[in-house]
Amino acid sequence: MSLVREQYRQLCAVETSIPIFSQAWWLDAVAHENWDVVVCEKDGKIIASMPFIIKRKLFVSIVTMPVLTQHLGPWFRATEDKESKRLGREKDLMTELISKLPRYDHFSASWSYKVANWLPFYWAGFRQTTRYTYVLDGLDNFDALWHQFQQNIRGDIRKAQSRFSLKVRTDLSVEDFLALNEMVYQRQGLSVPYSDDVVKKIDDACASRSSRAIVIAEDDQGRHHAGVYIVWDQHSAYYIMGGGDPDLRNSGATSLCMWEAIKLCSGVTERFDFEGSMMEPVERFFRAFGASQRPYFSISRTPSKLLRLYFFLQDLRGKA
Repeated sequence: MSLVREQYRQLCAVETSIPIFSQAWWLDAVAHENWDVVVCEKDGKIIASMPFIIKRKLFVSIVTMPVLTQHLGPWFRATEDKESKRLGREKDLMTELISKLPRYDHFSASWSYKVANWLPFYWAGFRQTTRYTYVLDGLDNFDALWHQFQQNIRGDIRKAQSRFSLKVRTDLSVEDFLALNEMVYQRQGLSVPYSDDVVKKIDDACASRSSRAIVIAEDDQGRHHAGVYIVWDQHSAYYIMGGGDPDLRNSGATSLCMWEAIKLCSGVTERFDFEGSMMEPVERFFRAFGASQRPYFSISRTPSKLLRLYFFLQDLRGKA
């Protein structure tokens, strides 16, 4: 293990402002040994960091993000600086982080919506695409949250509870959830983009830290209608996976699971992040919970001319 990575691991153990997806233990679970980190130090303390994973295919080196990881970008130690000084400090730290990255043919990362300044990366030749997530604040006020929901969401929850007599369980196994999760991809004729092994590693790591919930809606016959998988840190909960039985998809179970997950998270963190999607039907569902839209940055750079040509042709094919 590199000295820098060990220093970063020690920082993560005490610094609660580092999001769950950038924590060393999370990276161990999703990437094993295939992650690294660049840092900036001052007076022997890490004041900025940016973890990443490295994928190598043939002669191509890609710096990117692990699966099931919503964001992975720069972190800065908090200061009391005025705005102008803070931005100048961020410019210097980002420039240093960029300079310390290993050689790569392609770089891709999505940042937390809390990081709003990407100018130093622009000046260094990176590109940016704006994406969106939806976030609920004020989790402790259930009445206010309920009235924020659109009518269809409230109707689905009532239908699930009354007409279908669904009960929500939080004591079921990750295997029970994975069975529901796989059905989503089977229905669309797609392969699951992550392995059961990775999910189980995430589950073990999060469960041992009391940082996850599996919420599954079950009927009187013991059938599992839908489920959601939630992780959290001190500042936010994140919806990272869902699943449902396509034969039971009209019971309102997904909305019920989301509502119960939100209420559960009110006791452990400050907000609920739906982990936004750019797919229109998914965005419409998340928005219906009355959450606030938050833009975040997807940052990329492709020094390799061959890969640039490949991505260009892929883009043309997608537009054809």
